[in-house]
Amino acid sequence: MAPSLHPLVDNGITPGSSSFAGGKLRCHCASDKVEVTLSSNVAHNHACGCSKCWKPTGSLFSIVGVVPRDAVSVTANASKLSIVDKEATIQRNACKDCGVHLFGRIEKDHPFKGLDFVHVELSDEQGWQEPQFAAFVSSIIEQGTHPNQMDDVRAKFKSVGLQTYDVLSPPLMDLISTFTAQKAGHIFSNL
Repeated sequence: MAPSLHPLVDNGITPGSSSFAGGKLRCHCASDKVEVTLSSNVAHNHACGCSKCWKPTGSLFSIVGVVPRDAVSVTANASKLSIVDKEATIQRNACKDCGVHLFGRIEKDHPFKGLDFVHVELSDEQGWQEPQFAAFVSSIIEQGTHPNQMDDVRAKFKSVGLQTYDVLSPPLMDLISTFTAQKAGHIFSNL
């Protein structure tokens, strides 16, 4: 039997809307919720097995997408936010009370600087881009998943139409490599 990956995967993937224009994310506190408003839909929404992303209780994976940094604003209870790990590349801003990550921001020179990482499952609105792929799948072994479960994990993703990777998707890996090559002085035309 396949383990629980994430409710947005286990229960079948609901397609998003290409015309969806954003919404509000809220932490899990019973009152005085941190609220973050996104003025656009996400891109590259995916299941992530890394050990850093916030995951709902009982889930092996998070669901995380990116939005332009200028599309993210904290609209309620900003004083409750704290950066989880100030040394990490992605500065994950979480609610100090309930622990939910509301957004992750990159401040240093990085291929994804200018994009914030968000968990749209924290929104009540419908229409967010559905998960597109699964990344860092093998990383769940480092967090205690037995290696003999990995075939079932990958089969579950495949059954809902998601390709699995042990890094990011090929287009995102190409972006990282292009950034690195350009920093090294390689010039590409027609990008």
